Amino acid sequence: MNPLAAELNESLAQHSPHVLEMLSDLGKNLFFPKGILTQSAEAKEKAHKYNATIGIATENGGPMYLSCIQDKLSSFDPKDIYPYAPPAGKPELRALWREKMLRENPSQVGKHFSSPIVTNALTHGLSIVADMFVDKGDHLILPDMLWGNYNLTFGTCSGAIVKKYPTFTANGGFDVDAFKATLQNSAEEKGKVIVLLNFPNNPSGYTPTVAEGDALVAAIKEVAEGGCNVVAITDDAYFGLFYEDSLKESLFGKLANLHPRILAVKLDGATKEEFVWGFRTGFVTFADGHDYENAPVMNALEKKAMGIIRARISNCPHPSQTFVIEALRSPEFLKQKEEKFQIMKGRALKTKEVLNSGKYDAAWDYYPFNSGYFMCLKLKTVDAEKLRLHLLDKYGVGAISTTKTDLRIAFSCIAEQDIPELFDLIYKGVQDLA
Repeated sequence: MNPLAAELNESLAQHSPHVLEMLSDLGKNLFFPKGILTQSAEAKEKAHKYNATIGIATENGGPMYLSCIQDKLSSFDPKDIYPYAPPAGKPELRALWREKMLRENPSQVGKHFSSPIVTNALTHGLSIVADMFVDKGDHLILPDMLWGNYNLTFGTCSGAIVKKYPTFTANGGFDVDAFKATLQNSAEEKGKVIVLLNFPNNPSGYTPTVAEGDALVAAIKEVAEGGCNVVAITDDAYFGLFYEDSLKESLFGKLANLHPRILAVKLDGATKEEFVWGFRTGFVTFADGHDYENAPVMNALEKKAMGIIRARISNCPHPSQTFVIEALRSPEFLKQKEEKFQIMKGRALKTKEVLNSGKYDAAWDYYPFNSGYFMCLKLKTVDAEKLRLHLLDKYGVGAISTTKTDLRIAFSCIAEQDIPELFDLIYKGVQDLA
């Protein structure tokens, strides 16, 4: 083991031994090297005459660039576009995102958590967490309505065993009891579990009520009190898109500093929150289970996360970080974001209005939805994959089949006035096949 990794592990052993136990074998071996990046950072502060450290080309006191590119980006200073960004992300962006989290998540106020580390969007954040905390055979607790990429990231790549529970009760609420039973079974079997809470949920478009959210947190705390280590991940990719009665903040704030055997990990990003999918700008934030500022633990986790970023991709793109900083600093940001939120809310509510008309009741039911980008139909008479292909071939309509009965509809990308026709065409497709 590298001495730097051993040093970080010793710090964790002293200040939060349960977090050390949660790390995967790879996680225990991770460190951030004191190599080129560290030496270059030192040179940036002190090399006032010549800085011959890092591998970029310079010209006229700044980064070298091609005019055919800079002409398209002329409103940005070349120093904020072309050089490498720091491995943990631009400090200004990290600070602005932390402020945003506190503003939008009242339960995080007064809690102790790390500075957000910039990731190459949410999928990269999931990969970082899997590398740091998941060993082959570890249990990952997920609802049966889940984003399929979790299977690839945690299962195929890291060897986790996915333990699913029913997402909804027969009455249409989130099935907290099923979650609790699955969690307790894994806790008793393994002594360590990884819980992934994705709200608003993809594919169902559901976010729990406040009472359901509190019950999920209580269930996690209960198994921790029973001696199980819990890595509690909140995938907040669609954060903020809450249209009806539900939680209006991430569960990360309630999980942070809750119990020494709980490590809360928040994954979020500008990707969907600020409608900049191609920017690929996300964040990972840690909070341990102590109700005081545990700087050595946060430092160790940050260094290990930076180590895996350095190993896999070196650092995240600089231009998109600059663009997000400019957006967060803009006086028009909140107003413009609210305008887009209202459009999204209008589409969600129109979808629900159309589905509640009764005209499609013989063909499908729909799962509860109150947030996010999606909703799911539960088909009664036809196979979802057959319907998906038929809709494409005959009507030019695209949807996603997630199971034999479930068809995911992204109302996020359908204009409100087109939603009635969309469901009419899906209904015609069902009638054709039936």
